[in-house]
Amino acid sequence: MAGRSPEPEQLLTPAEVAALFRVDPKTVTRWAKAGKLSCIRTLGGHRRYQAGEVQSLLAQQTPTAQLDQ
Repeated sequence: MAGRSPEPEQLLTPAEVAALFRVDPKTVTRWAKAGKLSCIRTLGGHRRYQAGEVQSLLAQQTPTAQLDQ
């Protein structure tokens, strides 16, 4: 084989995502159920969110928040 496999992307807990958006963790779960944010389920059934996707969604939300101020 010609090298290492790429490093897996960082996964965030609902609480970590909620802290970034300043919302309740249950809101993050609702977003996942609504399809606004995709999640990965652990073997124990817990939701985890890809950091890259969360950062993209956060970047989309930030410009509108700055205009309101």
